[in-house]
Amino acid sequence: MTSSAKLLLLLPAADPGITPNDNGLPGLVVLRQIVGALLTWGLVACVAGLVISVITWAVARQQGNYGYASGAKTGVLVSAGGALLIGGANAIVAFFSAMGGRI
Repeated sequence: MTSSAKLLLLLPAADPGITPNDNGLPGLVVLRQIVGALLTWGLVACVAGLVISVITWAVARQQGNYGYASGAKTGVLVSAGGALLIGGANAIVAFFSAMGGRI
């Protein structure tokens, strides 16, 4: 270990005391509304992708086109995964924000 690395270990850690606040930026309410609308659009897109993928899967499977059926199965999983991540976006960000605050 170099002497500069040892020196860094001996320095006291200073907490700058900065935390998120609701009144720090103008327009925060509008930004939250925009992000909420994006969440809604994302969920609507996931529903549309799921419906299209399921229909494609059923028709392709019935007609023996297993390449399209396989692609449609992937579409079902991607749509479901997207809905899971969009629906849980607040919880995911809150979890990692809390974990980051403990570092």
